[in-house]
Amino acid sequence: MDKEKKVQNIFNSISTDYDLMNNIISFNQHNLWRNRTMKEMFVKDDHDILDVCCGTGDWTIQLAEEAPEAEVIGLDFSERMLEVAAEKTADHSNIELIQGNAMALPFDDGSFDYVTIGFGLRNLPEYRKAIEEFHRVLKPGGALVVLETSNPENRLVSKGFDFYFGTIMPTLGGIIANRTKEYEWLYESTSSFLSKDALRSMMDESGFINLKVISHTFGTAATHIGYKPLGRVGRN
Repeated sequence: MDKEKKVQNIFNSISTDYDLMNNIISFNQHNLWRNRTMKEMFVKDDHDILDVCCGTGDWTIQLAEEAPEAEVIGLDFSERMLEVAAEKTADHSNIELIQGNAMALPFDDGSFDYVTIGFGLRNLPEYRKAIEEFHRVLKPGGALVVLETSNPENRLVSKGFDFYFGTIMPTLGGIIANRTKEYEWLYESTSSFLSKDALRSMMDESGFINLKVISHTFGTAATHIGYKPLGRVGRN
């Protein structure tokens, strides 16, 4: 099974338990990481915002509430994750949810002031292709904000991270959600993901400038922020 179909099947199968498991597995740290990231953003009411791999809509909602007049689109590949998101976002008139492919976004060049992706980039088959696509749909001066799990640089922390995510997390997934194999995949996608420096370099090579990297919780997650240069609608 190719990665796209595998990821779609996994997230369809864990959609109803995703929010609960996310809170338990991360010790609610994912909310703290997102809040810290939001402090680096300057979301305004006249902005157009795209939240890619929006999942059940947590970040989509936070963006919409930060700027109630902004137009916020949440896009995800999993129809069942979007069903959960639809229930959670029902009271937010400035949110639109779309099913789509992050590597072939159904939007014109230069459409958005912000593109965000939280805990989704590592699940995509081609990281660079996705980043270049995010660059394409951003307005000149717009920002890409990537919040993602990361491998800690400290060797001791890294060993603990591997044990927790490789052994304990799938066990919890089996006990609570009866989805051991699906949570084994989440560890695999995390452990094989780019280092912080490699992701920064890829964003740089894809045309982003003024790059900033913020490490969270001993390096177990990180926020990468980059800007599309002024005066450029497409990448080339």
